[in-house]
Amino acid sequence: MAKYSNKINKIRTFALSLIFIGFIIMYFGIFFRTHPIVMTIFMVLGLLSIIASTVVYFWIGMLSTKAVQVVCPNCKKPTKLLGRVDMCMHCREPLTLDPNLEGKDFDENYNRKKQQ
Repeated sequence: MAKYSNKINKIRTFALSLIFIGFIIMYFGIFFRTHPIVMTIFMVLGLLSIIASTVVYFWIGMLSTKAVQVVCPNCKKPTKLLGRVDMCMHCREPLTLDPNLEGKDFDENYNRKKQQ
């Protein structure tokens, strides 16, 4: 069984990884100090990665404000749900607001618009 986590946390982790990837790309540019054009290309690519991270953080922040906030029945802490099914941010309890999915095994495919 695959390891699931909250969708908001997944996207935030992706944005954080973009920052570190950007720094690593910029660091590789230092090795080309004798070739200013190549060094500049690495620096610009790293900067673009960091800017992309900022855009992703802004997007998930806006999405997070629109997410439905519920209290987890397991840990009693408030958490935000995106889609039909999601995990609790704190205890990874499967949560849903759809009464048709209550009692069913957790599957992220329930969030897809087209059901097979």
